[in-house]
Amino acid sequence: MLYFSRLKVYMILGLCALGLLFAAPNLVSRERAEALPTWLPHKQISLGLDLQGGSHLLLEVDIAAVVRERLVAVVDATRVALRGARIAYTGLGVTASGVSVRVTDPGDDARAREVLTGVERNIILTTSGDGQISLTLSPQAVKAMSESAVSQSIEIVRRRIDELGTREPTIQRQGSDRILVQIPGIDDPDRVKALLGKTAKLAFRMVDPNTSLADALAGRLPPGSELIPSDDEVDQTGQPRLYVVRKRVVVGGERLVDAQAAMDPQTGQPIVSFRFDTVGGRKFGKVTSESVGRLLAIVLDNKVISAPRIQSAITGGSGIITGRFTVQETTDLALLLRAGALPAPLTILEERSVGPDLGADSIRAGKIAAVLSLVLVLVFMGTCYGLFGLAANIALLINIGMIAGALSFLQATLTLPGIAGIVLTIGMAVDANVLVFERIREEVAGGRTPFSAVDAGYKRALTTIIDSNVTTFIAAILLFGLGSGPVKGFGVTLSIGIATSMFTAVMVTRLMVVAWLRRRRPQALPI
Repeated sequence: MLYFSRLKVYMILGLCALGLLFAAPNLVSRERAEALPTWLPHKQISLGLDLQGGSHLLLEVDIAAVVRERLVAVVDATRVALRGARIAYTGLGVTASGVSVRVTDPGDDARAREVLTGVERNIILTTSGDGQISLTLSPQAVKAMSESAVSQSIEIVRRRIDELGTREPTIQRQGSDRILVQIPGIDDPDRVKALLGKTAKLAFRMVDPNTSLADALAGRLPPGSELIPSDDEVDQTGQPRLYVVRKRVVVGGERLVDAQAAMDPQTGQPIVSFRFDTVGGRKFGKVTSESVGRLLAIVLDNKVISAPRIQSAITGGSGIITGRFTVQETTDLALLLRAGALPAPLTILEERSVGPDLGADSIRAGKIAAVLSLVLVLVFMGTCYGLFGLAANIALLINIGMIAGALSFLQATLTLPGIAGIVLTIGMAVDANVLVFERIREEVAGGRTPFSAVDAGYKRALTTIIDSNVTTFIAAILLFGLGSGPVKGFGVTLSIGIATSMFTAVMVTRLMVVAWLRRRRPQALPI
């Protein structure tokens, strides 16, 4: 236990230097840390909501809306299939459990079942004797749709929050249909809620030129058209203006590859410029060249945000969205379009906001607790073990630096319970040294020489040290794996602290003690 090869000495010193190097950026401001050369560590410890404030949101994905959208597609496919087979039907529509249709001629039942069998995958088809046919989604299909919708929603939420420029957001799944979002340091939670609450389904659709608004309001609305309200325009009565819009989507928002907020050089009004991919640009160019003089409705979440008249063919694959927008609205709209549409609406089930003042109080209290515990431990070790206690104190300071370096390198989020874990680690870090030093005292009292007593003390205490730290490390891992929120933060710092304290106690302190022994060769130990 008293022999250190040159390679082992270099490895111990290198690990200590590396840990302190990664911890160093935390001693300067974030701006100065980010200005450091890229080849130097520049990451700082990420603070959680309880330390720097922010927003906590629990969102629920509307799975029923996803299922209903699929059933609407089944209705369209059923209509096309029955008309193609020249089978008369009535009562086609979405029900609570699926899609229902009645075949007018009972003699067409068998042929209708055969036609509808392949209309959609994962469909369960049931019939009754009076020509009624029901099509329902299988449980496996509903489960797959739910999994896909939640996964896509998490990715879209992540894109939207990343566009805000926030640091270290936490976005994770909870349960089967919920998403937990924690955004530290956000100063406008209402804007975040507005961005996350919008589905942002964009579609370019033609305004129906053959149906007047009066005819549509009187009930004479063609099957291929529908009434959609304007987002910002009102009529003479103060109600949102209505447009008669074709249901067929000319180009969908999924074809957008970029959207940016800009200013119209002619009017000086805020606008959103957009650009399609190759397929979308080709479709858009074809439609605009065939529809010069007609109105093109830009529909976002079932509201017409703009309905410009096509003056000429737009063949470049790009265009602009105009309207009564503010600069902030164009910025948010461009953000939503870049991030993509949610597959289903999101409902905010829980909302909590933590102010930065509360976080500052938590940091202040945590600092006081950490400094006080550190000072008391340093005084205790120095008083009880003299020169050996000084070596343990130096190792303890290195240990704290390595914890900070590990948190910075891993970008683990530090919470108030995490600070409690660090404070606990300060006390636990010297436990191994206490065990070793007390064992050395016993060996000295038994008549061993200084070298023999130190060697025996480390050898015989090592088993106890490993046993106690491993059992605590297992508990910390379970806290991290099974806990959530504050409990997880406590588990992170505790597990990192156990690993670094084992290294500093068994390696660093022993290296300093052995180096002193070989240099001084004392006749008695100052312990």
